[in-house]
Amino acid sequence: MGRPKKTAAKKAPAKKAAAKKVKKVVAAVPAVVAKAQKAVDAATKAVAGQQSKVDAAAKKLAAAKTAAKKPKATKAQKKAPAAQATRVKAEKAKLATVKAKLAQAKKDLKAAQITAKIDEVAAKAKANVAEFEASLTAKTEDDLKKALAAFEAKWTKTRTRQVAAKVKSKAAKEAAKAKAATKKLEAKAKAAAKPAKKKPAKKKVAAKKAPAKKVAAKKAPAKKAAGRRGRPAKK
Repeated sequence: MGRPKKTAAKKAPAKKAAAKKVKKVVAAVPAVVAKAQKAVDAATKAVAGQQSKVDAAAKKLAAAKTAAKKPKATKAQKKAPAAQATRVKAEKAKLATVKAKLAQAKKDLKAAQITAKIDEVAAKAKANVAEFEASLTAKTEDDLKKALAAFEAKWTKTRTRQVAAKVKSKAAKEAAKAKAATKKLEAKAKAAAKPAKKKPAKKKVAAKKAPAKKVAAKKAPAKKAAGRRGRPAKK
């Protein structure tokens, strides 16, 4: 038996890269420019039409001159070049008029383009300002959060330092109070720990009798005869 034939692995078909479609952004033509451009196009067309008339009249003039130079030329043929020359002159005058209109139309187009450019620059500046304002407005909330976070961190740090200072001061005061109170309590404890001293017994003193007081008989004071005071008796 022969060896089994190896089946070649099928390669996946390569995917064709899809061609990216490039969208051409056509800028809107301002109305004033479009109007001026139409005038230029119309004037250009008029000049081309009039030029063809001038060329045709010039050919006829050349043919008339050739016919007039022939030996057997008629009177009409001989007069034809002058008449044809007048027609050529008239057609050329018309050509000059339409050419002047074309020149003016081109000037108007140029002015319209400049005006449109000025308006475009002003609009772009305004759009840039609006875009800048929108970006700042969008960043306002984020900036506010950052500012509040920074202020909170700074305020917390300051407050923590103040609290620590107050706590330290309070701790010192309380420690001083506790130390003073401890000293007093220790003094009382020492005093309480000492044995009490025995007081000497007091001797009994016999109560002495108060001496009897002699009652002295009080004599009534002799009354003095009071003499009458006043005027002497009449004789």
